[in-house]
Amino acid sequence: MAHSLQFGSRRPAQLKVFWLFGLTSSGRSDENENGFQFQGGLFFSFLRRNRTMFTKLIIGFLSCCFLAGPPTAVGQSQTAKSPGSVCFSPRHSSASGCEEMQAQFAQSPTRTGSLRGTVALEPSGIPARNAVITIAELKKSVLTDERGGFQFNDVPFGRYQLIAHLDRVPDAVKTVEVTQRDQTIELQLTLAPVSEQVTVTATGSAEAVGSSYQSVTSVAALELAQRNPTSIGEALEYQLGIAKRSFGPASGRPVIRGFDGDRVLVLQNGLRLGGIASQSADEVEPIDVLSLDRLEIVKGPATLLYGSNAIGGVVNGISTNDVYQKGLSGYLTAFGDTNNWQAGGSAGFKYGVGNVLIFGNGGAQKAHDYRTPLGIVLNSYSRSADAGGGLGWFPRRGWVSFNYTYDRRIYGIPVEPDAIDFEYLKMHRHSYEVKGGLRELGGFIEGGDFAVSYNDYVNREFEFESDENVTELDSLATNKNWNYRANLNHQRRGRFSGTFGISGFTRDYKSIGAEAPAPRTKQNSFAVYGLERVDFEKVGFQFGGRVEQNGYNPEGNFRKRNFVGFSGSAGVRIPLWTGGSFVTNYQHSFRAPALEELYNNGPHPGMLMFDIGNPNLNAEQGDGIDFSLRHNSERLRLESSVYYYNIRNFVFTAFTGVTDPGSHLPIVDYAQGRSRYVGTEASIEARIVPALWLNGKVDYVRADLTQPNKPLPRIPPFRATLGAEWRYTALSIRPELILARQQSRVFDNESPTQGYAVLNLNASYTIVKTRAAHILTIGGYNLTDRLYRNHLSFIKEIAPEMGRNLRLSYTLRF
Repeated sequence: MAHSLQFGSRRPAQLKVFWLFGLTSSGRSDENENGFQFQGGLFFSFLRRNRTMFTKLIIGFLSCCFLAGPPTAVGQSQTAKSPGSVCFSPRHSSASGCEEMQAQFAQSPTRTGSLRGTVALEPSGIPARNAVITIAELKKSVLTDERGGFQFNDVPFGRYQLIAHLDRVPDAVKTVEVTQRDQTIELQLTLAPVSEQVTVTATGSAEAVGSSYQSVTSVAALELAQRNPTSIGEALEYQLGIAKRSFGPASGRPVIRGFDGDRVLVLQNGLRLGGIASQSADEVEPIDVLSLDRLEIVKGPATLLYGSNAIGGVVNGISTNDVYQKGLSGYLTAFGDTNNWQAGGSAGFKYGVGNVLIFGNGGAQKAHDYRTPLGIVLNSYSRSADAGGGLGWFPRRGWVSFNYTYDRRIYGIPVEPDAIDFEYLKMHRHSYEVKGGLRELGGFIEGGDFAVSYNDYVNREFEFESDENVTELDSLATNKNWNYRANLNHQRRGRFSGTFGISGFTRDYKSIGAEAPAPRTKQNSFAVYGLERVDFEKVGFQFGGRVEQNGYNPEGNFRKRNFVGFSGSAGVRIPLWTGGSFVTNYQHSFRAPALEELYNNGPHPGMLMFDIGNPNLNAEQGDGIDFSLRHNSERLRLESSVYYYNIRNFVFTAFTGVTDPGSHLPIVDYAQGRSRYVGTEASIEARIVPALWLNGKVDYVRADLTQPNKPLPRIPPFRATLGAEWRYTALSIRPELILARQQSRVFDNESPTQGYAVLNLNASYTIVKTRAAHILTIGGYNLTDRLYRNHLSFIKEIAPEMGRNLRLSYTLRF
């Protein structure tokens, strides 16, 4: 069954589109080994067997739209019907059928106005040139001119969010309303340090965090540069609802609301990094935090857009190389620490000329063993270097770019003071990425984007025997990974707007050596999904669904596995007062067991256990609900959330009580039960006087196995943070007190952790010129030199957290 779509233009094109959604009555029902039944199985089996073809179909569809211009329906001339008319139904493939369908979307003539304004940089008020101004609801963007001015024409009457973005500077958001025909609105947006956050991770399109149906946090480049973290876990450990899992300072990885490992997905620009840190705590996530424009965190299940590995949340590093700007711009950051004598820097640039954008970045850092109040932690050093660059082409209605990145890291695993054997890891990664998109097509499909990446990841683990001066290779792991995704955004029709698309990846994982627990395994995943939003005057709704397939093909005498599952969500957002809203979101999530949970069978030093996988595990099925109360105004920002997650077939490590005689590691089996996560989060920012903001936040999660009845391991304790920001012209001073309670609810083979209080103080001075901004920051961390331990550290007994540290950093933005 096939139908054609013809796009009216000087270069007409045709596409064959299988009408798969209509086959539920005639298609055979498929049932996988876990009992998941998919009515209309011909639809999914076609997609699963033809991933490459379907990907080419989507890309071809985008290409045809780009070449053809605005589409028109089959059998209609451009003069007979408005541009953008397109019929998707096989039952209405005639011209009259298309007219009948489109009549359902008919609207009265739209009244429009114009919108213009200026953008300035605080504290000097200098115009911000080349800032990107976006109307979020319309997905339209313009660049500011030399005077910081911008203008939109033909804006339909309504209420909109304007987002101002400038590289390496926190975004600004302002709500405006166009209410009169041809009305010109003068708008002043100020890029201030305390500003509303922006996210693209929650829905795939830019929106204010406060408007998201999920709980989202965004950390800007300026804040990342002030912290100068050695890992992504260190960059986020004090954000609301986020903690740091570690096996030393170099391998920190975020834990979201108590979820860890394969249940938290770390991405860059929406694509997988190709690393194996989710499998082992001593591995690193290969991402250069200082090269990012911002880090976004979606807390709670995010499986709808990103797959089953996001059942606990998503961390997405955002870079803006897909945004064109004229001329030269860039950044430079340099920093140094006193505790571990860390030193390093990062730099990047963009140069736009004509329709072409050239970009590049690179950085390096070196840190020695760090000190605690008990002394030096041996073998805690780290080295890292990275470089990347690419080229982008930006014609009128689309864009395409290519990017290459190389990462290299060497770091040690901390040991006890009297140790004579030292382990260290060497990692490198090559990453290639092609991205593209379309915009303002004028039809039912108003735009879309695609991305394809390939990652070649290699990690070697060595052991140095100091008494014999011998170095041996313990293990070698490689992970070759292809990722792809394609999204289409349909035009707002009445109250409806949304996105649908495909995504997937393939993976070839191999590990050899004495400490190689898993066989060589090839994994593939493919999914289709859709997300729709319905906006009314007093309430908004968002709903969506995803069908995903995951397959494992291991070498040797291991069972092959295939999992098919459904994830869905439904959310409601209700305005309560000016700036205030109530949001609730329900999510059903699916997670296929991870490779190590299925096939590991050997010593796993990175998890401090000898683990035995279970190839008969079932897929996890989760149900969760969030309730949030939010307020955002010029003087007060508030968000409080309560959440509950119940997961069936939850995979956990069951200790057998036996120790492996060769590795001296406890033997554990991967088993399944039921789990429950209940928690709360709250944050507040209040402006007391124009120069002073006070802020505070608290978070707590209680996570248990309900079958059997026991606490889950490495769950963060109750935490609270109290802080302030005082600004006087170009000077900013930010004291911060971090409090954590004792964590005594522990799993088998886990020890309690004492509570602590840590005092930090940061001060920065900003000089803004017409063409550049200079930021000098000095920070003091753990100023009282408190001895404390991170409950989520695998080696907290031999490696407490860092003692008193002073950090100096300089950032140039031009």
